[in-house]
Amino acid sequence: MTEVKTPVIGNIHSTESFGSVDGPGIRFVTFMQGCRLRCEFCHNPDTWNTFGGHEYTAQQLFDEAIKYRAFWGEKGGVTVSGGEPMLQIDFLIEYFKICKEHGVNTTLDTCGGPFTKEDPFFSKFHELMKYTDLVLFDIKHIDPVGHRKLTGVRNQNILEMAEYLASIDKAIWVRHVLVPTRTDYDEYLQRLGDYVATLGNVHKFEVLPYHKMGVYKYEALGYPYRLKGVEPPTAERVENANRLLRTADYTRYLTD
Repeated sequence: MTEVKTPVIGNIHSTESFGSVDGPGIRFVTFMQGCRLRCEFCHNPDTWNTFGGHEYTAQQLFDEAIKYRAFWGEKGGVTVSGGEPMLQIDFLIEYFKICKEHGVNTTLDTCGGPFTKEDPFFSKFHELMKYTDLVLFDIKHIDPVGHRKLTGVRNQNILEMAEYLASIDKAIWVRHVLVPTRTDYDEYLQRLGDYVATLGNVHKFEVLPYHKMGVYKYEALGYPYRLKGVEPPTAERVENANRLLRTADYTRYLTD
């Protein structure tokens, strides 16, 4: 008798039908529920709780996404973001596998927080990468002490993930949020720029200026906003960050 496999259920915060900033082209973006980091600049604190959200099977989510295929063009596809999507890695594997069976481009947007080379996670991560075309990799802070202050967790395993992705030549876009009084210091930017230059698999490097658009969510949830009084970086500081990080050197994915 053939055993019927029980579908993995994913807890999803929300979806966006026409995403234009979460990977190449136009994309169907899924925001997963749950994150263990507590980034001071996070504009989606409503995704932190690992409970809640809307329940989907991978097939149900794919059936929703594929409705928009006509709008994706040659470079578009699906992106899974968060929260932190790798907290639901079994669901990701099923979803991306279905996508690849139908020729859909897949992008994973992650901060790398759950990464470990210990099993069972590492074997699952290796499997996930088989069905992942691009990783949007958020490096929050290059300094271990600064990273813990900014996010509440260490960054050693996150950098280990970056180095593993480089070793398998998995295409990544590095993203870095520029936060005054936290990451916007020339020393940190130079160190991060030097580190990223060693990886060899970075196709794009983006500076994301800190903004305050999610402050109202903290007030609604009753969470303290720890960057109160911190203003977004000036255009000059953003330009300085791009120069020190040498972001103009990373255009492979746009030209390949």
